Amino acid sequence: MNRLEGKIAIITGGASGIGKATAQKFLEEGARVAIWDIDARRGADVLANWPQYGDRLRFYQVNTTDLAAVEKSAQSVNEDFGGIHILINNAGITRDATLKKMSSEQWDQVIAVNLTGVFNCTKAIYPFLETGGWGRIISAASVVGLYGNFGQTNYVATKAAVIGMTKVWAREFGRRGITANAVAPGFIHTEMMDAIPENVLAGMREKTPMQRLGTPEEVANVYVFLASEEAAFVNGATISVDGGITI
Repeated sequence: MNRLEGKIAIITGGASGIGKATAQKFLEEGARVAIWDIDARRGADVLANWPQYGDRLRFYQVNTTDLAAVEKSAQSVNEDFGGIHILINNAGITRDATLKKMSSEQWDQVIAVNLTGVFNCTKAIYPFLETGGWGRIISAASVVGLYGNFGQTNYVATKAAVIGMTKVWAREFGRRGITANAVAPGFIHTEMMDAIPENVLAGMREKTPMQRLGTPEEVANVYVFLASEEAAFVNGATISVDGGITI
């Protein structure tokens, strides 16, 4: 459909899971895509498996918790592609434990990637969007950021914070032609779930009114919509992609 023709997008955590599905959808819609990921092996695999996209796809090994590295990589994307229009803050990790058992290290790791990383990327990339007078900032939240979840104090804190930051950025950036929105997935069948026992997966499906897990592509479709002109007046929203689990 070429809804993103001529747009340049950075997708963090784009070498696997929802990020990879989003990168593919963006490429199919005509965008040029810079995948940022800390995993160089997976990044190389993506490039090797998608030769058809040629120079419209590039991989950058980026640690989003390092502001100086993020700023350097943003400048590289701007030089390589000739601009930046869209930021997908997708990178994230989990280190689950009940509060009683959660270590300071587990807390710090999740805060660093899921919250500070989002701050770093948005801070580094916003100036390029402002210069162009148009932009989309779309961040991965989660339904647990809206409703909480057992054993995820650290993860829930970051996702609730992302929703809050998104509302702030919508207010701050809207007058510049830049929208900020969040996407809150529910149970999505990514590669990480392959190690989860079938009885646990069955419980996830049972809790979801649609009686199945979502796919990365279904989340990616919402990212595409929010990045397109079709969502030009959507700003400060959090869209749940969860099969109805939160109703």
